[in-house]
Amino acid sequence: MQDPNFWQNKERAAEISQDLVNLKEETEEIEKLNQDLEGIKEIINFQDKTLDKEIEQGIGDIENRVKKQESKIFLSGKYDKGNAAISIFAGAGGQDAQDWATMLLRMYQRFCEQKGFSAKILHQTFGEAGGPEGRIGTKTATLEIKGKFAYGILRGEAGVHRLVRISPFSPQKLRHTSFALVEILPEISKIEESEMQVRQEDLKIDIYKSSGAGGQNVNKRETAVRITHIPTNITVTCQSERLQGLNKGKAMKLLFAKLYQLKQKQEEKEIKEVKGDKVLAEWGNQIRSYVLHPYKMAKDLRTGVETSAVESVLDGDLDEFVEAEIKVL
Repeated sequence: MQDPNFWQNKERAAEISQDLVNLKEETEEIEKLNQDLEGIKEIINFQDKTLDKEIEQGIGDIENRVKKQESKIFLSGKYDKGNAAISIFAGAGGQDAQDWATMLLRMYQRFCEQKGFSAKILHQTFGEAGGPEGRIGTKTATLEIKGKFAYGILRGEAGVHRLVRISPFSPQKLRHTSFALVEILPEISKIEESEMQVRQEDLKIDIYKSSGAGGQNVNKRETAVRITHIPTNITVTCQSERLQGLNKGKAMKLLFAKLYQLKQKQEEKEIKEVKGDKVLAEWGNQIRSYVLHPYKMAKDLRTGVETSAVESVLDGDLDEFVEAEIKVL
């Protein structure tokens, strides 16, 4: 930053400045932890039993703060500190699968609220109407997540999620298994966007009216944007903003993230082929089961973490699963 030419590249300079702010925050927290720990030691040395409760509370607070710092050690990936996007796709199964996609969307929205992240729906296509309590399912949805370490915390959620329950759409009250695919994308820096060199002639851009669940929710103006990258056939959509230009900008950010992810997967595939490992299809990569009948359990098939409090999990209580994913995956 002492370089006289530092601010000539404003985007790069802004990134480095933010890195400095993040590093200062981390070192200041470590220093504060050390100070508080020394303070607890001094209180213990008094050997005053009336201070036992204060000591216990102080140690508990320090343990929780150390745990948070420990998790950050595992969040050292290129984009782990940045924002993210979550895309949810209903699997085969009609209304049950679409209802499951809506449940997952709500689960991640609640989780983001608990973490202090902002979560905004960029795009949502609705399924069939006429379910119990007027429920309308979701075919696809994309959430924009803004918050520190959002991508690093959520990246382990990518994969297929399986739900087993008595179907609310079945007159015979039959048990039904539903699947939904969750995709987690990082926010790509502007510098890397420019390095990807996406040609304008490789893009097909469609403008249309934003979709809704019906009635007053239907937008009458053509502000939604769909962009297709012709060479890869990757399609992205944004309809959250009232202005067409803003929707196009956000759709392009999603496109760059998907192109980056595609590049990463191709590189991983090449490495696995050299090693002779079997490459599994993504849709078959089931990561977690949520069982509501005949018993109650949410179980992650990669980390082994499980709980019978499946309703709490579906209400956004994902900390136990996420913390295990961060350390294992």
